[in-house]
Amino acid sequence: MIQQAKNKYPDLKFLVADATALDYENEFDAVFSNAVLHWVKPPKQALNSIYMSLKPGGRFIAEFGGKGNVQHLTSEIIRQLQVANQTVKFPWYYPSIGEYTTLMEDVGFRVTFAQHFDRPTPLEGENGLRHWIEMFADSMFENVSAETKEQIILKTEHNLKEILFHDGCWIADYKRIRVIGIKE
Repeated sequence: MIQQAKNKYPDLKFLVADATALDYENEFDAVFSNAVLHWVKPPKQALNSIYMSLKPGGRFIAEFGGKGNVQHLTSEIIRQLQVANQTVKFPWYYPSIGEYTTLMEDVGFRVTFAQHFDRPTPLEGENGLRHWIEMFADSMFENVSAETKEQIILKTEHNLKEILFHDGCWIADYKRIRVIGIKE
């Protein structure tokens, strides 16, 4: 994605950086994040880093996975990993709105907006669930053999078909948090 952005906007500077250790102080008017912060641990370090990078009065706007995000899907993968006697590694941070806005306030933000909402998300095609698992949950299978992983995916698809497959399409049970905070 960064390479595509560089190609499209060669006069702009794009960087890949650790959100928990940004090296900026009072430099930006706004920080925007979409679908990233549920991957970032520890969350308070990321928020502090974002806060420090903003100028006084700067805005932080974000949307990411919140409490209950892909709950059916992740619970079934975890259940199948446990049945197969595999170690469970949960790669995401899906906070409640109260938990996250409290962290925002702890680092100094004045929270001006917070919303937790359902966003059912179609996963294209009959293999949509499999593709989602392979793209986003692959780290859960880090030390799992290819054969065991395949069996877990097949069982997950089978057990979730009644719940998440409708009219020829998989629907992921996304739950999102959207927040706005101001650095005062």
